[in-house]
Amino acid sequence: MNKSPLLAVTLVATALLSVPARAQDHGGNDGQPALAPGAQSSPPVRSDPHAGHSPSAVNSTPTTDHNMMNHGAMEHGSANDTASSTGVSPGPMMETPQPVEAGSGPSRAADAIWGADAMFDSRKSLRESHGDFPVFWFQGDRLEAQMRGGHNGYLWDFQGYYGGPTRRLWFKSEGEGDFGEVIEDAEVQALYSRAIAPFWDLQLGVRQDVAGDRTTHAVIGVQGLAPYMFEVDAAMFVSHRGDMTARIEAELDQRITRRLILQPRAEVNLSAQNVSRLGIGAGIDSVEAGVRLRYEITREFAPYMGVEQSWRVGRSAGFARASDEDPSVTNYVVGVRFWF
Repeated sequence: MNKSPLLAVTLVATALLSVPARAQDHGGNDGQPALAPGAQSSPPVRSDPHAGHSPSAVNSTPTTDHNMMNHGAMEHGSANDTASSTGVSPGPMMETPQPVEAGSGPSRAADAIWGADAMFDSRKSLRESHGDFPVFWFQGDRLEAQMRGGHNGYLWDFQGYYGGPTRRLWFKSEGEGDFGEVIEDAEVQALYSRAIAPFWDLQLGVRQDVAGDRTTHAVIGVQGLAPYMFEVDAAMFVSHRGDMTARIEAELDQRITRRLILQPRAEVNLSAQNVSRLGIGAGIDSVEAGVRLRYEITREFAPYMGVEQSWRVGRSAGFARASDEDPSVTNYVVGVRFWF
């Protein structure tokens, strides 16, 4: 039997039947399916672009095609509807609220468990380990030999304190001289220190010169850490003879490695009047500037070497020349810095 005429008839019939279905699927003004009589309108749904080629298209009955619906849009729409109805996103609604009794208990509730006596000892131990307790600290900032043309000498500069973080008793001592000769200058200071600002102390006390011209001075000064990590020590001295002098010291630690540190240092001495017996002129008396390179064998012990230049200035330079001294001296130094 020849199947070609039968196949042609089948294809024509299929094409004729699909025309009403397409017209019904894409009917309406906006390309939406036509409604059956008595059916209620529903929100427009994006239709499947391949709906016309679906096998269900041969059925002209306007039934709902679940394959043509965008389930992702429906799921997000329902979630948004839930958030809009409550006004709160799902996240905060799931957080556990703070109980109303929070913070309403006694300030020392541990006393009811361990007893007041046991907690008293515990709190006392906590204050002693973290509070305003006294500490002793001592530092040899400079203990060095100075090599200069034919007049090698030595110098020391010590300081330390005993006390708490805001009130301390400071003690300081410094002096210098030439090897084989008597000590040229030496002094000790006893100071009461009180914190006046973060990193800054106000110091009041007395200074006693124990070598050279033995003089007693009243002292007022400040000591602390300036911006950019400069350690500053500035003081004014009034002697029992009425002479007024001042001293300003500043130094800065520049860490090259964990143990190698470069320290620039400067010192300026001033006087309000001429003190001829001490060879001090009014104004700037002397200026010292130097640099020291130290190596910390341990944090508490560090040998160093360096160079320092000192100048006598103004009238003080004239006093130095009159005493057959050079007003400008270069010192090559070797020493050790330590603390405990």
